Amino acid sequence: MKGRVLIIAGSDSGGGAGIQADIKTVTALGGFAMTAITALTAQNTLGVHGVAGVPIDFIRQQIAVVMDDLGADALKTGMLHDVPVIEAVCEEIAARARGVPLVADPVMVAKGGHPLLAPDAVETLKARLLPLATVITPNLPEAEVLVGRPIRDVPDMREAAAALRGLGVPAVLLKGGHLEGDVVTDLLVTTEGAEEFVSPRIATRHTHGTGCTLASAIAVGLAQGMSLRDAVVRARAYVRAAIASAPGYGAGHGPLDHAVTFDPSRVPG
Repeated sequence: MKGRVLIIAGSDSGGGAGIQADIKTVTALGGFAMTAITALTAQNTLGVHGVAGVPIDFIRQQIAVVMDDLGADALKTGMLHDVPVIEAVCEEIAARARGVPLVADPVMVAKGGHPLLAPDAVETLKARLLPLATVITPNLPEAEVLVGRPIRDVPDMREAAAALRGLGVPAVLLKGGHLEGDVVTDLLVTTEGAEEFVSPRIATRHTHGTGCTLASAIAVGLAQGMSLRDAVVRARAYVRAAIASAPGYGAGHGPLDHAVTFDPSRVPG
């Protein structure tokens, strides 16, 4: 099953994150990527240098024409930068894609530190988008904003993930890459319980777009009929392989190698 994924997110002119990373990821894992672009960014490995929002009506139209004709087996949301965008996207999803698995990556800040979500939009994101999601994939800074408290270690991650599920989300994949240490711990919490995924940290500055890539990799897994856990396991393995073979482009946080040779059949359980 190929798996149709509609990605609703911003564009990254540098090609490492956003829509560009999403399309590459879905394609690399055998899916079919479709897009509704919410914003354009002038961006490279050194940071975001400019943002131009897409008109709300045109965001709605992109979603509508894709869903009305091609349909989708999964959705992925990324950069939804302000209240009107969040509200419009949520209304279109509710009207045209109810019941379709949704991976929501609550993008708030770019790798270089540029804000990608208006401060007054956090509550709208929590109230409107999160309850529609099948799974959300925040990193620790994003989760801290959503739960309103610091996350310093894995026990804090467990408490935060439980609090996020309390917002009406069936499942949370809380990414622990921002914690110090030689290993990276990601925490998946669902109605069935919690599971930690622990991997050695890869020492590199080339991690631009890892969040977008992981969320899209999970989305294509769900689109292909995988369970959430299996989709997460394959997505993490793919991201690690793409980081390990990063091409080394740019003077800042460089992109991953989304075209890395990757054998899903050899992914450990």
